[in-house]
Amino acid sequence: MIRQESLAVLSTMDDETLLRPTAHPEQWRSAFDACDEPRAPVAAFSPTGYEAGYAYPLVVWLHSSGASEEELATVLPHVSCRNHVGVAPRGVAPSSLGRGYAWRGDRDGYAAAEESVFTAIDSVKNRFHIHNNRVFVAGVGVGGTTAVRLALAHPDRFAGAATFGGPLPTGDRLLRRVNEARELPLLIAASRKSDAYPEGRVCEDLRLLHSAGCRVAVRQYPGDDDLTTAMLSDLDRWIMDHVCGVNATSANRTDA
Repeated sequence: MIRQESLAVLSTMDDETLLRPTAHPEQWRSAFDACDEPRAPVAAFSPTGYEAGYAYPLVVWLHSSGASEEELATVLPHVSCRNHVGVAPRGVAPSSLGRGYAWRGDRDGYAAAEESVFTAIDSVKNRFHIHNNRVFVAGVGVGGTTAVRLALAHPDRFAGAATFGGPLPTGDRLLRRVNEARELPLLIAASRKSDAYPEGRVCEDLRLLHSAGCRVAVRQYPGDDDLTTAMLSDLDRWIMDHVCGVNATSANRTDA
């Protein structure tokens, strides 16, 4: 049994910096642009020193509620400026916050998100050399929930999925492809004082995933529901560990 107090040993260091939505250095701006995709607005990130002969991992980022695909410009440089190509589709509906866009949890909203994500992946593959077996999807809040839902529904299309402060989606069909999903690396991350993803809910989600035999890494951070630079650095390490095969034998356990 996974006890709530067991999460205390899975914490990362307390020295974290909050992301500032408008604070990305001028030299990074040229790495971001809007893809020419008529069906849905997306933003792309080109890594520093991009080499066309190398097949890059792709990070598909699903933004927070009230933001847009432009959140990629704040996020990706704190993941890595060199290791990944990045792409971010726009949320499928106007946000209830009165600004930006959001992801929806209903069936129609999920279908729209699925189309937006795969359209974004196709558009960026037309422009960059992407490794077909190294497409990772990640997001924050409802974006993280949507990322995990997509990956569990299509485990053959993704190399892994990460959620920061976004609980697992509910529904009895979440693990309908459980045999394939067992091979899909998952990163579940939350903050100690999170209202959106409290410890009790994290433990419930872990019990479900472990009972299904899924490969789960867990990270807990200080603070509340803010996305921090430490979280994004951990995302880079987690992705590169799998790209380099470091966690090849870590199935069916929780990583500290």
